[in-house]
This record gives sequence, structure tokens and C-alpha cells, in this order.
Amino acid sequence: METSYNYLPILILFICAFAFVVITIVATHLLGPSRKTDEKLENFESGIEKQGNARQPFAIKYFLVAILFVLFDVEVIFFYPYAANFKELGWEGFAAVVTFVGLFFLMYAYARKKGALNWEK
Repeated sequence: METSYNYLPILILFICAFAFVVITIVATHLLGPSRKTDEKLENFESGIEKQGNARQPFAIKYFLVAILFVLFDVEVIFFYPYAANFKELGWEGFAAVVTFVGLFFLMYAYARKKGALNWEK
């Protein structure tokens, strides 16, 4: 009984968060304007007039470079725990980080060899 009582504040927090989301969604639909005109339904892109079809295909290279950027960017974040605790981790932690960096450079070399980072081919 005592352990379930400890989770009561978390349950109350989830209920309040869910109620806030539901109330906000309902309030925006009830209080917001509902007149749909052609001008309101037109695409708006930072004050720039639209040009051509928005469904124009993008080169897959753009998405590949974006995904690789996110991948390598997130991997760099994993260096922070090591940097914060490097004294306590000792040689075992150093070996783990060297392995991580080695795999990191191996993935980078593979992406470079495949031409994934070359913008123009």
C-alpha cells in the first residue's frame, strides 16, 4: 500500500496535464475564428509569395545529409557523461570512450567512402 501511495503525485500530475491538453484543444475550437476564406487557406512562407508546386520532389541527398548531421550531432552528446565523470571511470571508461570514438570514425569513414557527404556528384 505504501509504495502505490508514493506514485499518487505522479498520477495527479498526469491527470492534470491530460486535462490541460483536452481543455486547451476544446477551447481553441470553441473560441477561435472558424471562417475559412481562400486567403486564409493559402500557403504562407515567411512573407514570400509562393512559386510553383509545393509537391515538387526533393533530392534524396538533402535528407541523407540531414539525417547524417543529426546522427553525428547526437553521438557527440554522449561525450558529456564521460567528460563529467572521467576521473571516476578510470581506464575502463577510457577504453569505452576510445572504442566509441573508433566506431564513430569508422562510421564517418564509411559515409565518406560511400559519398554520402558529397553534396554534388
